[in-house]
Amino acid sequence: MSQQSLFNPVQLGGLNLANAIVMAPMTRSRANLDDTVSDLHVTYYGQRASAGLIISEGVHPSPNGKGYCRTPGIYNQAQIAAWREVTDAVHAGGGLIACQLMHCGRVGHPDNKAVATRTLAPSAIIANAEIFTEQGMQAMIAPEGMSLADIDATIEDYKQAAINARAAGFDAIELHFTSGYLPAQFLSTGTNQRQDDYGGSLTNRLRFPLALVKACSDAIGADRVGVRVCPGNPFNDLSDDDPRETFTAFFQALNDKHLAWLHVIRMDSTGIDNVALANEHYHGNIIVNDSYGYEEACTVLANKQAKAVSFGRKFIANPDLVDRFKHGQALNKIDFSTLYTPGAKGFNDYPCFAESE
Repeated sequence: MSQQSLFNPVQLGGLNLANAIVMAPMTRSRANLDDTVSDLHVTYYGQRASAGLIISEGVHPSPNGKGYCRTPGIYNQAQIAAWREVTDAVHAGGGLIACQLMHCGRVGHPDNKAVATRTLAPSAIIANAEIFTEQGMQAMIAPEGMSLADIDATIEDYKQAAINARAAGFDAIELHFTSGYLPAQFLSTGTNQRQDDYGGSLTNRLRFPLALVKACSDAIGADRVGVRVCPGNPFNDLSDDDPRETFTAFFQALNDKHLAWLHVIRMDSTGIDNVALANEHYHGNIIVNDSYGYEEACTVLANKQAKAVSFGRKFIANPDLVDRFKHGQALNKIDFSTLYTPGAKGFNDYPCFAESE
């Protein structure tokens, strides 16, 4: 394979991408108080439609699933309608966009959530971490251990969110199974100390994440469902006795699910080669992520370790990243101070190359 394979079309399940350059999901904290997206999002995502695939910021499937302030949902008609304007803009630019479903579980604070919502987790174990709120950083609260009825209801929330995403014009969904959020909490021994069919043994700890995969696949087709993982990721006080064993079993369990992609974040600090682990045990399409540059992205494709590469911060600062890569143009520098601030500054005002010239 030549280096130009980064710009060649690629098929991921039911999606035909114009190139192998994917925009990674990134929380940007610009949603409205009712968890709808706005014209800011229409511009932001529309500007980046040249990506082979955009994966949206994390979107909560229910009010209980919200963890952070100013993050969007997709659980009611107003949110679906608002997202439709975003997906229309991406499609008008020739792109594809997936909705990343993110239930934060025990990660959150009441100040970030609607009144009467609940903070749920596999077990009632508090996350030893702080979270940003409009009132500043605050310690996370003790969650409720989920009942079997809560688990069934949450699986249904995901299923309906997948249906809502398609109604909103998304081409696919991605299930967020890392960063210490609810599915990762079920997978990990440090957060899942249940004594029923959803905890204890590795087989039981896999049950909830696999149930989400099945519910969403049944709802919209497995070829429009992706999963994002990062074995060993300790974010939000997540811990597991043996993440290599856990994810080896998880990858093997996904092999017969016929998913569109597995999105693997490499994280050298864990001591696990996540890309190698996924390639060894998962036999479907892989997207790799985490600080890839152009040359390294070309290499990982040429070595057939992945079908596509996702870029995060580079896409924040460079809406025309595909063209910049293709023509060897310099990249804009990211302004880290505006990653999560309200408004257009640092969100949709980064210039394209022609404008900067």
